Amino acid sequence: MSTIDMVTLQVIMNAFYSITDEMNMALIRTAYSTNIKDRRDCSCAVYTAGGEVISQTELGSPVHLGIMPSALDSVFKRFQLDDLEEGDHVIVNVPHPTGPGHLNDITMVSPVHVGGKIAFLVANMAHHVDVGGYAPGSMALGLREIYQEGLQIPPVKIVKKGVLDKELMLMVTQNVRTSIEVEGDLHAQMACNNVGRKRLQELAARYKAETLAEYIREMFDYSERRMRAGLKDIPNGTYNFEDYMEGTQLTQELIKIKATVTVGEDDILFDFTGTDGQVEDSVNSNEACVKTACYYIVKVLVDPGLPPNVGSYRPIRIIAPKGTVVNSESPAAIANATIITAPKIVDVLLGALLPAVPERAAAASNGVTSLFNIGGLDPRTGKLYNYIETYAGGQGAMHNQDGMDAVQCHMTNTRNAPVEVIESVYPLRIRSYGLVPDSDGPGCFRGGLGMRREIEVLSERTTLTVSTDRSRLQPWGAFGGASGGNSSCLVESDGHIEKLEYSKMTRKVNRGDVVTIITPGAGGWGDPFTREPQRVLRDVVEGFISSERAAECYGVVIRKVASRGYEVDTPATGRLRSRRQKTRESDERKDG
Repeated sequence: MSTIDMVTLQVIMNAFYSITDEMNMALIRTAYSTNIKDRRDCSCAVYTAGGEVISQTELGSPVHLGIMPSALDSVFKRFQLDDLEEGDHVIVNVPHPTGPGHLNDITMVSPVHVGGKIAFLVANMAHHVDVGGYAPGSMALGLREIYQEGLQIPPVKIVKKGVLDKELMLMVTQNVRTSIEVEGDLHAQMACNNVGRKRLQELAARYKAETLAEYIREMFDYSERRMRAGLKDIPNGTYNFEDYMEGTQLTQELIKIKATVTVGEDDILFDFTGTDGQVEDSVNSNEACVKTACYYIVKVLVDPGLPPNVGSYRPIRIIAPKGTVVNSESPAAIANATIITAPKIVDVLLGALLPAVPERAAAASNGVTSLFNIGGLDPRTGKLYNYIETYAGGQGAMHNQDGMDAVQCHMTNTRNAPVEVIESVYPLRIRSYGLVPDSDGPGCFRGGLGMRREIEVLSERTTLTVSTDRSRLQPWGAFGGASGGNSSCLVESDGHIEKLEYSKMTRKVNRGDVVTIITPGAGGWGDPFTREPQRVLRDVVEGFISSERAAECYGVVIRKVASRGYEVDTPATGRLRSRRQKTRESDERKDG
């Protein structure tokens, strides 16, 4: 007879979640870099001694949380449990063959001893602003192998029995451009895991390790039961979709990602056979990134409130052929995997499952975590700096609501760096920052708008890396909704404005240049001509769309009347509907 008490189960489950949240806040509050302390580009989790996920913070980034188990796998390939002693901290960032998604994401793993034995492992992953390599920020384009991207750290103890290995720390900081920030952030990661260790030991003292182990097993089984039950609500069948990443100067123009999703009675299989082979630039991915995208899409479509632990992964199977762009082999360059490839995998999986669960899915969001990465010599201090930020874009519309504007979507959960912080910390000046009008995907519910930021460069010897997507292929709409707006990047130098040829580039810029990055909008949902005219009016009044777009895309004519504000008329709707219907009938005759 089970000794599990459901009230106690909920108390213990939430205690684990509380610990991971506290760990994350400790990391944020003690970090040095803007990327972690302001943007919160970090995540934390608690594991069993065998490396099974018990709890993950809701404050973290989905791409980190799904990748961390693979990072622990690489630790276990190097260390046995008996090799880990109380007070140890192990760091690792090597992505091949399994591990973090790219070199910037340094993972720290620490044992938690209870009664002289390892009862848990705590881990955190943080994106460091620089790990050396070809260009500031360590995420350059135009690289053919991972050795060009930066310092590779195999699983090594940076702290042994509570004593920092100063020689190892010196080796790390010597190989990065922003050594003070990197060292400070590594100490913040140590503090984070120390907090987790202390809280878990307190929890074990309250409930005893044996009791916790029993409830943890039930937590895993509970999540598995919920996941399998949720999968029963998705119609059994095989679903296909493919989409493309835009290439670079070293690759083909378009790089295909293809997925076949097979939904069984209580399990799900993701097969990426048919995806293009790995390429000679830093947009390749590893298997860890594939897993995190699959875990994410199942959770949000099947059971968003599901407790995220290893039990929820059990019904998921993945086939990612080696040597493809989604599961590249060493020494493939991989720096942009988490911001370019992983979001594109999510788009493909979402597109495949959209017909199966339309009420839970969405049109395509901006489809990329748009990177702006710039570094050089700060003339104020005479030292090297690096500013990195991933910019938000439009969120895809859903069956009953508009997509949000300029928001981080899907695989990331980071904040924006405040303008005041950027200008005070870095030799940069923000000229403008706002939404991009008319970048919506028209629909009964419209897709979200992209954003635009203009940055004036005030540094010397400066290198810029821009990595985005959807500059040519627009985020797709759903069920009659139209596509969202494209991305672009402009560099103004001495009065001449240059539009970058590729959506992913690393290049030099000069002091006084102004760089403008525009992120994609998102796809709409449903026929735009069925959108409520008052919603269209509100979008025009707020400056989200122009009156011309309102008439052309939504069939709503808006006139400004001095005495009465605005008049809304829809005479164009019938005419536009008729034209669209004639076009459809013509297409059908051609198809016939």
